[in-house]
Amino acid sequence: MTWGLLFVSLSLTAVSWAQPAPPYSLVREYSGQTFFNGWDFYGNEDNLTWGNVSYLDASDAASQKLAYINDAGRAIIKVDNTTNVVSGNLRNSVRITTQQSYGFGSMWILDVTHLPYGCSVWPAYWTKGPLWPDDGEIDIMEAINLMTANEGALHTLEGCTISPAVNSTLELGNIGSTDCSTGSGCVIGESKANSYGTTFNTAGGGVWATSFDLTGIYMWFWSRADIPASITSLTSTSPLGSIADWGTPSMVWPSSSCNMPTFFGEQQIILDITLCGVWAGVPGIYQSTCAGVGTTGICYNDSVIGPGSPRFDEAYFEINYLRTYTNNVTTQASISASPTAASANGPIATTLTLTYTPGATTKSGAGEALWKINRGTSLFAGLVGVGVLLGVQLVL
Repeated sequence: MTWGLLFVSLSLTAVSWAQPAPPYSLVREYSGQTFFNGWDFYGNEDNLTWGNVSYLDASDAASQKLAYINDAGRAIIKVDNTTNVVSGNLRNSVRITTQQSYGFGSMWILDVTHLPYGCSVWPAYWTKGPLWPDDGEIDIMEAINLMTANEGALHTLEGCTISPAVNSTLELGNIGSTDCSTGSGCVIGESKANSYGTTFNTAGGGVWATSFDLTGIYMWFWSRADIPASITSLTSTSPLGSIADWGTPSMVWPSSSCNMPTFFGEQQIILDITLCGVWAGVPGIYQSTCAGVGTTGICYNDSVIGPGSPRFDEAYFEINYLRTYTNNVTTQASISASPTAASANGPIATTLTLTYTPGATTKSGAGEALWKINRGTSLFAGLVGVGVLLGVQLVL
């Protein structure tokens, strides 16, 4: 297979990119009674973000009702809210990873009716490659404590960045840090309402759609009332034929400043909930929204130990489905891009040159590096360091 030139028009109100025919075909749906088929349960302590949880294996998660299908046919993934945790112990939770990996040309659509929320709570819907950070990480939904808006981010090796001048024309979100190799990654904050917390849940939840494409990574979010017809009309077997009614993405990481095949391999999808850790548990961050929860100001002491209810009654995912699609794009190409000048009222045109390398293979490997200590948004970057980290209680 050979690649020629791919021309992509990026406008102020919409983003479009060439798609190989046919339209996105369904790869797999995770839903209903078979939702947990095709996932691996982590079954270990949180040794990545140093949260105060023990992730259960599939058997224990099911028997303790931390991973199950409710009467409405939705998947529940939750934190233990029934145990009185004694100091020095961890609270049980769940982390699951898809057994299948997804390459370029993938589209992932997650429909959620309830997100985990509360002091110390750190939920995430994200993806990672086989070797971290060499093969990249995509954070689609991630927030902590009593935050009111979602944040997306990429984590990569050095060389992948966001260009604020370019991104401001492509997306609705708010750019935070721009270097994807830093501890916080390159962060974009959601600007639409109801993307996290109590407002997300009272609005009936919402949908995230993520395109993992050679031209970039694109994320859309819609609150329940705003989900486009092209998604609400989908069935568990139908292809995704059009995204014309999706509008401008909330978040875009274009290949013009981050060569996708250089920094990303095939991705596995992950859902987890940790507690405290090196973001939610940093004293200055935790106390900014949860100072009145306890007497010590320490996340573990004031939130994790002691009774689980009512503290963690809202700490659960309730999921209608996760659908994965592909447009059958090859996963091997190198990309170069340069924007051209825009007219006063016209779109910014970007020309992408793709060169296919026959026989190229993706990077291989296994395992993940620990999250860097300064995980968090640029807003809190100054708070995270050796000094304040000493205030985070790690139970190992």
